[in-house]
Amino acid sequence: MRAVLQRVKCAKVREQGTGEVLGEIGVGLCVLLGIGQGDGPKEVELLADRITGMRLFPDAPDSVPEGRKPGNINRALRDVGGALLVVSQFTLLADTSKGRRPSFVRAMPPEQAIPLYEQFIGKCREVGFMVQTGRFGAMMDVELINDGPVTIVLDTNELCRSS
Repeated sequence: MRAVLQRVKCAKVREQGTGEVLGEIGVGLCVLLGIGQGDGPKEVELLADRITGMRLFPDAPDSVPEGRKPGNINRALRDVGGALLVVSQFTLLADTSKGRRPSFVRAMPPEQAIPLYEQFIGKCREVGFMVQTGRFGAMMDVELINDGPVTIVLDTNELCRSS
C-alpha cells in the first residue's frame, strides 16, 4: 500500500460531473491511498497505525519549551482533534520506468482493493477518528489547503523492511 499524506487546514472531495460533495474535513490529514498487488490485512493494519499515530502537527504556541523554536512537529492527529479524508488513488502505484505512458499493472483490481480500502477506513474509525471518504473508482476533484505545506509519502514495502 502506498499513501500520500497531506497536512491540511481543510479538505473536500467532490464527484466530477455532479459536483456532489462526498467528504469534507477541517484540520487533519488528506490521505491519498493506493492499494497494490499483494497487499492484505497486514498492510492495512500497519499503514492505519502509522498514519493515525504519526506526529505531523506543530507544537501548540503556548507549549513550546524554552530554548526550542516554535514549529516543531511533535503532535499527532489525535492531539489536534484532527480528522482524515481518505481518497482512493490507484495511480500511486504507477510504473513509469518504461516509455512515457504509465503502467498500472501493480495496482490491485477494484474487486480485491475495495475490501482493503474499507478495512483501512474501518481501522481508522475503530481507533476513534472521524473519517470522510471519496467514492472508490470515481473521478473526483480534491480541494484542500495544504498546511505547511507538509506532505509525506508512506509505502508499506518500505515500512515492512524497516520494522
